[in-house]
Amino acid sequence: MDSSEVLARLKLRGLYDGVASAPASSKDADDAMMAFFREQHVPGGDWGKWNTARRVIAAGQLLCRIDGIEAGDIDGYMGPQTKYAFEVYDARKATGTNPVPDVETWRDKPQPEPPAPVPAAASWPKQSGVTAFYGAVGTNQTKLAFAYPMRIAWNKRQIVNSTSCHKKVEPAMKRIFARAFDHYGHEKLKALGLDLFGGCLNVRKMRGGSAWSMHSWGIALDLDPERNQLKWGKDRAEFAKPAYVPFWEIVESEGAVSLGRVRDFDWMHFQFARL
Repeated sequence: MDSSEVLARLKLRGLYDGVASAPASSKDADDAMMAFFREQHVPGGDWGKWNTARRVIAAGQLLCRIDGIEAGDIDGYMGPQTKYAFEVYDARKATGTNPVPDVETWRDKPQPEPPAPVPAAASWPKQSGVTAFYGAVGTNQTKLAFAYPMRIAWNKRQIVNSTSCHKKVEPAMKRIFARAFDHYGHEKLKALGLDLFGGCLNVRKMRGGSAWSMHSWGIALDLDPERNQLKWGKDRAEFAKPAYVPFWEIVESEGAVSLGRVRDFDWMHFQFARL
C-alpha cells in the first residue's frame, strides 16, 4: 500500500478532494490524513507531530483495520505485522480474492514432521495443546527483564529493557538472553542484531495462517525481523549464518523451537511450543 492508494481511499471517504497521485506531503493530503485520524479516534494525538511518511503508514494501518486485516497498533511504523498487513491488502486488491491463499493461509497446509525434539523440549506442549497448558490467549503474563538493552526493530532509537511474556516461560527466556550475553558480549550481540526486538506478546492470528499465533500466549519472541523475514529461507535469512549457531543452541537447550532451523522460514522467531 502506497500513498496513492491511501489518498484514493480517503477520497472515497469524502476526506480528500485532490488527485490520488499528488504528493502525500501536500497540505490537502496532510489535512485529509489528519481528518482520518480524528474520524477514527486514533489515540494519543501526537500524530500531529509525525512526518509525512509516518502518517501515510498510520493511515494505511487504519485502512487495513477497517478492511478486517490485522495491522497491529496504529503507530506509523513499518513493523513486521504492518508489512504483512500491507502485503495482504495489496494481494486482495490485485486478485479480488479474500482471503488470498498464497499469502494468508499458506501455513494451514500440512507440514512435514519436524525432527525429534531435544529432551528439554518435552517440558513444553505441542502447538495443539497450548491452551490446555498455558491458558487462554493473553493471560498469565509477567514481566521479562532482558539481560541487555534491546532496540525496537522498526524504531531503533527506542530502547526497551523488558517485555511481557507468559509466566511459565519467563525463567527460560531470561536464561536464554543471559547466556547469549555471556557468550557474545553486548557489542557482538548488537553487531549481529540479536538486540533488535521484534515482539513477544501479541494476541493475533498467525501471519499466513488462520490459527492463533504463539505470540498470543506470550510464548514466542521475534528478533531482527527486517533481515529475517517470514518467508525467507536459509539462502537469505541473516540468522541462518554460522555466527548465530551458538545462539540457536542456547535457545534449543531450553526446549524452545526455532522455526528457521526446523521449517526454514520465519528465522526471526522462536517459541516454547513443539510443532
